[in-house]
Amino acid sequence: QVRLVESGGGLVQAGGSLRLSCAASGDTFSSYAMGWFRQAPGKEREFVATISWSGGITLHVDSVKGRFTISRDNDKNMVYLQMNSLKPEDTAVYYCAANVDGTSRYSEEYDYWGQGTQVTVSS
Repeated sequence: QVRLVESGGGLVQAGGSLRLSCAASGDTFSSYAMGWFRQAPGKEREFVATISWSGGITLHVDSVKGRFTISRDNDKNMVYLQMNSLKPEDTAVYYCAANVDGTSRYSEEYDYWGQGTQVTVSS
């Protein structure tokens, strides 16, 4: 069992930056690949980024490549999403999730989810 708590969301102007954090507790954090997903109003949840248990493998959706970076600190049981050059279309609730089977773009393959943090980007 893994409990995930996101933080760091907020309101930012287009072009600005935010750093999302996800704190994990419970089971061995380093056993899990981690992912970030987002869901905008009226839209389905979409994949943003994923990172392997060691941090050696990362994947980002094309729409955020070069702007967002996923990272993790296994000593602190934390995963991060650094978001730069934010755009209004990045507005969504952002969720972190844990996957015991490894990195994946597919939300149904994740075992545990946080409650989400709101990111709003104004134009």
